Amino acid sequence: MKGLKKKIDKIKPNFEKGGKYEKLHSVFDGFYTFLFTPNETSKSGVHIHDSNDSKRTMITVVIALLPCCLFGMWNIGYEHFKAIGEADKSMFDMFVYGLFAVLPQILTAYIVGLGIEFIVAQMRGHEIQEGFLVSGILIPMICPVDTPVWMLAIAVAFAVIFVKEVFGGTGYNFLNVALATRAFLFFSYPSKMSGDGVFVSLGGAAPVDSYTGATPLGQLAASTTPDPVVTDVLGNPLSLSDMFFGFYPGSWGETSTFCILIGAAILLFTGIASWRIMLSGFAGGLLMSLLAFELSSDLYPVTMINPWEQLCLGGFAFAIVFMATDPVTACRTNIGKYIYGFLIGAVAMVIRCYNTGYPEGAMLAVLLMNCFAPLIDYCVVNANVRRRLRRAPAKIEND
Repeated sequence: MKGLKKKIDKIKPNFEKGGKYEKLHSVFDGFYTFLFTPNETSKSGVHIHDSNDSKRTMITVVIALLPCCLFGMWNIGYEHFKAIGEADKSMFDMFVYGLFAVLPQILTAYIVGLGIEFIVAQMRGHEIQEGFLVSGILIPMICPVDTPVWMLAIAVAFAVIFVKEVFGGTGYNFLNVALATRAFLFFSYPSKMSGDGVFVSLGGAAPVDSYTGATPLGQLAASTTPDPVVTDVLGNPLSLSDMFFGFYPGSWGETSTFCILIGAAILLFTGIASWRIMLSGFAGGLLMSLLAFELSSDLYPVTMINPWEQLCLGGFAFAIVFMATDPVTACRTNIGKYIYGFLIGAVAMVIRCYNTGYPEGAMLAVLLMNCFAPLIDYCVVNANVRRRLRRAPAKIEND
């Protein structure tokens, strides 16, 4: 790496002010800071220096996502071969099938998103930020495996431009970019975001007669029986362990609660994510799902599964760990984080349980609370100010 750095340092002056390619400074700087840690320091004023810069933060989040990513690729192959009656394939064959199934989506998300960020940074003369390193992998992970890449490209472009760049770029977006992409896809192309044909990649092979590609929550939303049972692609009932480890169809990065908890442990150990949001988010979801279970009825079959299954199914756990904890769109105050996380968990379960037309509520819950996060912080700060002002006269009198 030292030899590569010396060669790049030789051509670096060409991209700086007054150089031959100074107009491409943002592009060069983006590649340079991606390869090497910048050694520039502030020249004036009082600043706090920390080795944990934005690049290192984003890389840590990507590392935390790896367990979900790798398992999701394997699970795509597992569901595929099980659906076509070839479940005896090796784990390697299943993983390779899943890898090549999602690779076009990952490349599309990064090429479109980073391409737009490079263009905007070049136009503004700004540095290229590392924020999309996380969004680029999150976006395909929360989409069905058979989402057409041209749809994904349009959705990514919309989210990056209208949710992020028009507000100033990385650190200024008020909505989670990955979830905004998912919402655009869901409301623009609903037939490709739900149903039996999008969550299991068949690759042109005919499924066996008992095949169902619907997610467990999709099955519950469409159920008309008084005692609904969720099944796998072959119609076999799912156990709680199947739900926890993720052996069922769904958006390929969201199914394994076990892998999500590994990612959560990495984020908490490194101090990247807020434990207050995670804790209150799961508490809100558990409390609301317990209430829905106690008040369950045949009209809403989703309410009839127990609260632990509710937490393990769908994208709830993934949204709490990786979406709700986004520091840009979440609350800043400690009390606000408790309120914010609890409301996300509660609202997600309300939408999931009582909206038969939308079997998953985590996406809408996080986006809704993204909009209310500044208001929550405002109320918390002003409540603290009023409480201190009430104490001030008493302290003056005592003095």
